[in-house]
Amino acid sequence: MQLLSLHVHPVKSTAIRTVQRAAVLPTGLAGDRRWMVVDDTGTMVSARTDPRLFLITARTPELDGIEPDLVLSADGYGQTAVSAPQGEAHPYAIHSSTGHGIAAGPEADRWIGAVLGRHDVHLVWCPDPARRAVDQRYALPGDATAFADGYPVLLATAASMSQLNTWITELAAERGEASAPLPIARFRPNLVVDGEFPFGEDSWQVVEIGGVRFRAARRSSRCVMTTVAPDTLVRGPEPIRTLARHRRFDGKTWFGMNLIPEVAGTLTVGDQVRVIA
Repeated sequence: MQLLSLHVHPVKSTAIRTVQRAAVLPTGLAGDRRWMVVDDTGTMVSARTDPRLFLITARTPELDGIEPDLVLSADGYGQTAVSAPQGEAHPYAIHSSTGHGIAAGPEADRWIGAVLGRHDVHLVWCPDPARRAVDQRYALPGDATAFADGYPVLLATAASMSQLNTWITELAAERGEASAPLPIARFRPNLVVDGEFPFGEDSWQVVEIGGVRFRAARRSSRCVMTTVAPDTLVRGPEPIRTLARHRRFDGKTWFGMNLIPEVAGTLTVGDQVRVIA
């Protein structure tokens, strides 16, 4: 197996950045989900409730070699540069967990608010990803991440995506509907590998990619955000409808595997993938 593609999301739920090479830290890929949008209550705003976040592209020093800490852009709204803020970090709600961040300030808030058509949004930066521990039921003491939903790295396989698209086509035919293959980007994985057979990743415990070893934490449960086309913002029933038929258990639908890096290193597209256990 080999690593087919690498993806980083500098601001949670904004446009995916596809790269050829990425540094791996104990808390995830360098620059991944270090920024997040929250509302007035301090609760995460994601594309599952506001898909317009998909319209925003984030550029960072790690990905683009720029000097500002963050540059946000969106068609029709120009761009704005943001510096990593200083000061005390405050708690913000991410689903059932808490992440700590520092508010970026009113200028960034106004720009994001204009894109989203809202006045209650704020950009925050995570100064210390190691401060937010992941779910200890599936991890070890010290495992942590920034503003990702639950774990540092998400992996998906092309083999599983191909099987899912086959199932989607079959279900659409049963219902007399037209269908088209969905891109794996709907699931926003950090790592895409080809895979030996569909959903073989379910049983992985330890995997090595380009010499970087990862522990498998748990499979990834999926939400309605995957039903929104990131380019058009059109919402449909897939892939959740089909996952609910074939991949529903424990009351959730599942696709992909959450990973925790065991060592730091660098990943490059084309790296060999080896399942250790």
